[in-house]
Amino acid sequence: MEGDQRFRKVQIAAAAGIAGNLLLAAIKGIIGFISGSKALLADAAMSVSDVAGSIVVLLGIRLAKKPPDEDHPYGHGKAESIAAVIVAVLLTLVGFEIGKTSIEAFFKPVKAPQAIAIAAAVTAIIIKELMFQYNYRLGKRLKSDALIANAHDHRSDVFASLAALLGISAALIGSKFEIGWLLYADPFAGAAVSVLVLYTAWKVGREALHASLDHVLHEEETEEMKKTIRTIDGVKRIDQLHAREHGHYVIVDVKISVDASLTVKEGHDIARHVRNALIETEEVQNVFVHVNPFNSQ
Repeated sequence: MEGDQRFRKVQIAAAAGIAGNLLLAAIKGIIGFISGSKALLADAAMSVSDVAGSIVVLLGIRLAKKPPDEDHPYGHGKAESIAAVIVAVLLTLVGFEIGKTSIEAFFKPVKAPQAIAIAAAVTAIIIKELMFQYNYRLGKRLKSDALIANAHDHRSDVFASLAALLGISAALIGSKFEIGWLLYADPFAGAAVSVLVLYTAWKVGREALHASLDHVLHEEETEEMKKTIRTIDGVKRIDQLHAREHGHYVIVDVKISVDASLTVKEGHDIARHVRNALIETEEVQNVFVHVNPFNSQ
């Protein structure tokens, strides 16, 4: 897939995430305030953070598209991973704030929220699951850390809204049948949402940091590259190959051995053929080839 086409698809997904989160934040915030649901207000706060996260993702995607320059010869692909880390930090802050607010509610008089809160929670669950499926599948296909992080953000919202739905429903049942302790199900659901948010932040942050620290593809993941190199005339042996993930693309460092009797130009030509063959693949953006004299012993 061409870079511009990839960028457009990821950009559209990020922009759709911003619009969807703004809509849901407004719906959950307004209805949460009117109905008096702590769980729904916590869910709304999470959606507000999602708006900020989606904006960060969009900015990271824009930066990642920039071509290599003098200061960044390997390109800007890691901008997407950095954007994912920022999303994780935002989620962490929101998770702690939601937890704090929900726990404080246990020490105050509570009353059941209004039934309209159920409709808002159900709507949020449906919309967020659709957003997760779209972003996750597209992120995997385009190898976008930022988009995958945003997808996990959407999925955590699904569970958060589900927890809110259960808490609201339990509190309404408690009010109807005068079961006092069930009234606290709503703030309890808010606390459960905070745990889900923090877990998502840890998961997204761990994966993004792993990708940011020059992760090298495993042996089985580079086998196709090695097969390609072995088809090049003049390559006697692959001495070493490291393929580093750099956001949505890969940078390859490879050492090959050629006949020691070849001229410098002939060895250079073989290296050029190796580079061209690897860079034709969709994921490889640049290749650095080191040529060694072949020693059969």
